[in-house]
Amino acid sequence: MSSATERPIGVFDSGLGGLTVLRSLIDLLPGESMVYFGDTGRFPYGPKPHDEVHKYALEIADLLVARNAKLLVVACNSATSVALDSLRERLDIPVVGVIEPGMRAAARATRSGRVGVIGTVGTIASGAYQRAATELDRSIFLECAACPGFVEFVESGDVKSDQVHVLAERLLAPIRAAGVDTLVLGCTHYPLLARTIGDVMGRDVVLVSSADETAFTVREMVALKGMAAPPDSTVTHIFVTSGDVETFTRLGVRFLGPEVESVEAWSWS
Repeated sequence: MSSATERPIGVFDSGLGGLTVLRSLIDLLPGESMVYFGDTGRFPYGPKPHDEVHKYALEIADLLVARNAKLLVVACNSATSVALDSLRERLDIPVVGVIEPGMRAAARATRSGRVGVIGTVGTIASGAYQRAATELDRSIFLECAACPGFVEFVESGDVKSDQVHVLAERLLAPIRAAGVDTLVLGCTHYPLLARTIGDVMGRDVVLVSSADETAFTVREMVALKGMAAPPDSTVTHIFVTSGDVETFTRLGVRFLGPEVESVEAWSWS
């Protein structure tokens, strides 16, 4: 690419969930090129030890920097919760996570101050959302619940079966009992289950995805740092996966859209 501003924005997740963030980025920043890495070969991250997820995040960040990324979006709550600070210290490009933007949106949305957060086992156990809530507004009451199984359903392409609904009813019971009026979807896979989650929680509960808020944060950072691509630059969207290319392509088109024209295979040596 001819200039630093024309370099792509790098985005990564453990698999397909980060495409919800990428969709918001493409919609809000249509003039920016993107390179997305889905680590489906090592999915899921949620149940893995924190030091393992931390290692994966650093490896993928190095890969995207080698691809000339001018900014890195960690579109994975598990990776954000354990590696965001390390990535910011290690890299000489801006790094944006998804936890603080999601919590900020929830703080604005809640009427009662009672907020629920659902995420992977690793994300909830990390305490990252609890820390973010305390930093934003100490008066917020936070009820957190891990939802093992949700990510696996999404990665298999099943987002609305009876089995998903039964699982959601069981896992969301503590959140419903807490009387929250706002629910943070603390995993980038979960917006793909929003219809089922919304049915279980009821129409009075606002569902908050970090995707849009993260995209707004990126747009602001790109503008403030003078990193915006020039109007006449060529826009490209590159997709790379460490898992099965055919599956990623098929579900990527379904979950993101026609931008997923081709997918590159990556193998961890």
